Amino acid sequence: VKLVESGGGLVQPGGSLRLSCVGSGFTFSDFNMRWYRQAPGKERDMVAHISSADYPTRYLDSVKGRFTISRDNAKNTVYLQMNSLIPDDTAEYYCNAWRAWPNGDYWGQGTQVAVSS
Repeated sequence: VKLVESGGGLVQPGGSLRLSCVGSGFTFSDFNMRWYRQAPGKERDMVAHISSADYPTRYLDSVKGRFTISRDNAKNTVYLQMNSLIPDDTAEYYCNAWRAWPNGDYWGQGTQVAVSS
């Protein structure tokens, strides 16, 4: 099982980035997909969630209206479009695949996002 994130980098406040996460070694379409982030010295927070069925989404309050999660099951890929970035968005961003039953909980290695002028 592998999850590989990409798309992170350094961006100025107000800018945009699109993160991608490609999954392999498991049935991607069966899993809920999530993006988490963790800033230095802080807990890991769930930023966005997209379900495996019908694709309902949920977001951390602080990113609502700025971030959009989407998935392409044909490409085994989940995306996080991040707009109007602010310095508080600076963190390591992790992709997570989760399923309640049969249990499955897989993590990527992370991609760094830095928002700074």
